[in-house]
Amino acid sequence: MAFTDIYSIAGSAMNAQTVRLNTVASNLANADAVSANPDDAYRALKPVFATVYNKSQLTAGEDYPSAEVRIVDVVKAQGEAEKRFEPSNPLADGEGYVYYPDVDVVAEMADMMSATRSFETNVEVLSNVKSMQQGLLRLGQGS
Repeated sequence: MAFTDIYSIAGSAMNAQTVRLNTVASNLANADAVSANPDDAYRALKPVFATVYNKSQLTAGEDYPSAEVRIVDVVKAQGEAEKRFEPSNPLADGEGYVYYPDVDVVAEMADMMSATRSFETNVEVLSNVKSMQQGLLRLGQGS
């Protein structure tokens, strides 16, 4: 596998995790957003990823499979808005109810930690590849 393939794979993974972190941030920011009816309540965003398989050729006749991550879409979750009785809320309906998004803050935080660790791992992969390339260049100098 060529170094450029490694950069491409790690870069696609970092891009995917960035999208994942952005959706988590949006979900957490809107976790307490109140609306007057259930249809207008915020819906949590979830990224949809897909694996794209590639073949790269290092030497004549030798194929090395690799895979990258692609962001297919960012979809809204199908959860129901949470109905709460808050008659003093200015957005309350005629019966005194307001609607909160169905965002699980604990699950979002766990997702954020997972995405952060995955991003950091890919940064480390890129750092290791850079070190390997520098070591190869030093070999060519004859030490």
